[in-house]
Amino acid sequence: MNTLDTDNESPQGSEVETPASESRSLVIPRLPEDALILLPVRNLVLFPNMVVPVGVGRSRSVLAARQAVQNDQPIGVLLQKDASVEDPGSDDLHTVGAIGGVMRFVNGREGHHHLVLQGLQRFRVIEFLDDYPFLVARVERIEEHQPAGAEVDARMLALRDKALEALELLPQAPQELAGALTSIEEPGVLADSVAGYLDLGSAERQELLETFDVEARLERVLSLLDYRVEVLKLSQKISERTHETMSERQREALLREQLRSIQEELGESDQKGEEIRELERRIDEAQMPEEVDSQARKELRRLERMPEGAGEYSMLRTYLDWLLELPWSVQRTEDIDIARSRAILDEDHYGLEPVKRRILEHLAVRKLNPDGRSPILCFVGPPGVGKTSLGQSIARATGRDFMRASLGGVHDEAEIRGHRRTYLGALPGKIIQSIHKAGSRNPVMMLDEMDKLGGGIQGDPSAALLEVLDPAQNGTFQDNYLGLPFDLTEVFFVATANVPDQIPGPLRDRMEMIEIPGYTQEEKVEIARRYLLDRQRQSAGLSEAQLEVTDAALHRIVSAYTREAGCRQLERELGSVARHVAVRIAEGRLEQATIDAEDLTTVLGPPRHESEVAMRTSVPGVATGLAWTPVGGDILFIEANRSRGTGRLVLTGQLGDVMKESAQTALSLIKSRAEGLEVDLEKLQSDDVHVHVPAGAIPKDGPSAGVAMYSALVSLLTDRCLREDVAMTGEITLRGLVLPVGGIKEKVLAARRAGITTVILPGRNRKDFDDIPEPVRESLQFHWVDHAEEATAIALRSG
Repeated sequence: MNTLDTDNESPQGSEVETPASESRSLVIPRLPEDALILLPVRNLVLFPNMVVPVGVGRSRSVLAARQAVQNDQPIGVLLQKDASVEDPGSDDLHTVGAIGGVMRFVNGREGHHHLVLQGLQRFRVIEFLDDYPFLVARVERIEEHQPAGAEVDARMLALRDKALEALELLPQAPQELAGALTSIEEPGVLADSVAGYLDLGSAERQELLETFDVEARLERVLSLLDYRVEVLKLSQKISERTHETMSERQREALLREQLRSIQEELGESDQKGEEIRELERRIDEAQMPEEVDSQARKELRRLERMPEGAGEYSMLRTYLDWLLELPWSVQRTEDIDIARSRAILDEDHYGLEPVKRRILEHLAVRKLNPDGRSPILCFVGPPGVGKTSLGQSIARATGRDFMRASLGGVHDEAEIRGHRRTYLGALPGKIIQSIHKAGSRNPVMMLDEMDKLGGGIQGDPSAALLEVLDPAQNGTFQDNYLGLPFDLTEVFFVATANVPDQIPGPLRDRMEMIEIPGYTQEEKVEIARRYLLDRQRQSAGLSEAQLEVTDAALHRIVSAYTREAGCRQLERELGSVARHVAVRIAEGRLEQATIDAEDLTTVLGPPRHESEVAMRTSVPGVATGLAWTPVGGDILFIEANRSRGTGRLVLTGQLGDVMKESAQTALSLIKSRAEGLEVDLEKLQSDDVHVHVPAGAIPKDGPSAGVAMYSALVSLLTDRCLREDVAMTGEITLRGLVLPVGGIKEKVLAARRAGITTVILPGRNRKDFDDIPEPVRESLQFHWVDHAEEATAIALRSG
């Protein structure tokens, strides 16, 4: 059997053409419903359910093909009786053919074109029609009835077995063909499929096409296939006898001569043999696990038997390169010195004492119990607080390689586990790629932005990470591309995230969360002095002598030009200062510059952040709350107003459901205690109360603004202003109780940045007091309240 020779009219070229052509200028009559455009072909018989390329070069054939494509119509394929006829007419064609659906039309060079046709159904010509610039005929479509019964099943089984036997005798038969033949269930389709791949002449193919009776067709195809199998067996025996009569030297000499001739024809040398020997040497030196070594040698034998021009050759060679380049046995010697590690952490990061302490505990346990299963550390905090650089410091302290894999926006499971080798352009996942780049099997691997993993129709990447981050399972982690287990137990995994709640629960359960809050103003100034200023000097090409920034200027930048939990904006502002000085030094106007607080307006422009607390709280009905955001804490203003109406409560500022419920709870609590608060209940029932939270474009939600809303409403309804230096947080209930909330440290830091001096916090949050940095505790006055009325007693101005 062989594939069909479809090069009917010497097609060449491969440019895709839109089938608009000169046929548009011709007036072509409409075809009758039972008519088909015909395409005469040489030495090709199209069978139903087959897909073949057809070369088209004659002008009438090109016009017919274009018209069929333009009208989205099938085309009838008829075999010429005499292949030498250049312009066949109705008498030169067989009357039985196959209808072909046009799958693709390709315009080639010098007037030669390609059609890709899929056989649909047999037909018989009834009458050829004139008045068309190409062959057209009225046809009868042959409906094929699939017979059933034991005899038909027996013929099908015999034909399928014989076809599979023929495929085994062919040296380079397509592997997919055997599976395709096995899956065919209809007898007529099986007969046509085998006939289409049989090495038959045009006359025999046409005879089979004209055999409408399915049982007769099965019998005829089986007969032709029997003959073909006998020829193949006889050829194989003759070849074996010929080889046996040769001496070993003669055979080797003949094979080498044949190989040399083939290589000369292809312009190749013995490069492949050298390549195979090099791969074999690398396998010997790789010291891979036994299972991996066995698989590599198996794939190498496959590669050796495969011709270099095969499509799978490069894919298999790339796979072997990945296997051999992975550090199966390369491991960095871990040298954990606690004193040196503490010095490195202090050198790289200022502050963060609880975090450094936990990292040193982790390293101490690894030193005392190297074979133990340590938890996966996950640093959680706002951007710019040094989460990623902590991983680099751990790598430096332990002498390991450092690799960072960013997971932000990853939505395909294959990016973690890799793609299977069968896909074009397949690669291993991020885990194996990172280990490959590190060059050792025990690097420090930073999984950055864990909370920004996505999910979609390609799978859930967070589910793929469950095995990676489980010390009990990752010893046999299997990447889809490698198809072999890789031991990840020696990898020191460190993760980072901004918002822990956005990490899936099972994944969060496998990690130990270490919170890294924002920095205080003093810590930011110290970080700028120690690290950021030097980095920006180097970036601008300045020396320490050419640029000096005073402490007063650093304090001014932190307080008036940045308002963030981390230090990224602070570093950008210092970069602006450095570039401002660099321009003047490059122009020759300065030799060195000292930037003080008074110079910042000229360099950075007017201050971007000023305290607006006094302005906001100078009228009744305005309270200052404290909020937590993924980028740190912030202050939140609650504004309340009243107007003539019907007693409605209006809420604006893009508030979430929980925050709206807090406002309703606060108003209900005030109504229930109107007499004690000296609130006119009748007037309240006739007035509308409007609560607004500014920055309306930003969504806000959560229960922690309950105390602030209660205080704002009490201030409005009693016509008393709240103190401008007081900020508060806490959830309230209908009984007036103040419940604990989260993010206390971040909220207190935000209050201090905003110029607040007094903070009202829930009494049940006293346990969080030790987390607040000592300088902040000393600079603020704290009030712990258990009831909403205690908060208003502190916050409301007297009189």
